[in-house]
Amino acid sequence: MSLKKALLPKVLAIAMGLLVSLSVYAADTPSDASTESVPKESMFQAGRSYIARVSDRLVDSVSGKSEELIDRAMEVIGVRYRWDAELPQSGLDGSSFVGYVFKDKLGFLLPRKSTQMSRVGKPINRDELQPGDLVFFNTMRLTFSHVGIYVGDNKFIHSPSKGTTVRVDDLGSLYWDKRFDGARRLDGSDNLNDAERQELLNEVKNLKRKSRSL
Repeated sequence: MSLKKALLPKVLAIAMGLLVSLSVYAADTPSDASTESVPKESMFQAGRSYIARVSDRLVDSVSGKSEELIDRAMEVIGVRYRWDAELPQSGLDGSSFVGYVFKDKLGFLLPRKSTQMSRVGKPINRDELQPGDLVFFNTMRLTFSHVGIYVGDNKFIHSPSKGTTVRVDDLGSLYWDKRFDGARRLDGSDNLNDAERQELLNEVKNLKRKSRSL
């Protein structure tokens, strides 16, 4: 088995199970080599180094490009809500809107469901919010059942529900304030389970496969 195949399930499933930078993935994936010739300690150190690089670039990209991220999100205002759709042309639901913006602008792949997104990055307090942070709400009597992107000035952008379109709302409004469920900052960490990491890793592989066929 090649070193690349040996490392991907263990290293990338952790580092990229959180948020995936496809450009970082392509640049930093180890070259093929026989696993028998590589000491286990070296592979472990390489894995830790890889995770550190992905995490550092993730934090830098989100914080450094938050304005661009918000601008891209604003461009989608008016797109209709459509459950389980993933492109603005067909519509976007709450989590697919957030996933689309991050993938389109920063090349980061987020888990598909808002409940999974709530386990990405580190939890932050409401008074610590910065543009680009994810904000979560309990809108279906389920924790973390809705997600949006904080844009500053106590406002967030999201795709609310059937019959509505992508819009900006105020966190302080009675409806959203009552249902606020927490916030996360994307920092290169996660507590997804193994199945969720593998699901995200499979999506990364599919996207790479599609890009090669273009």
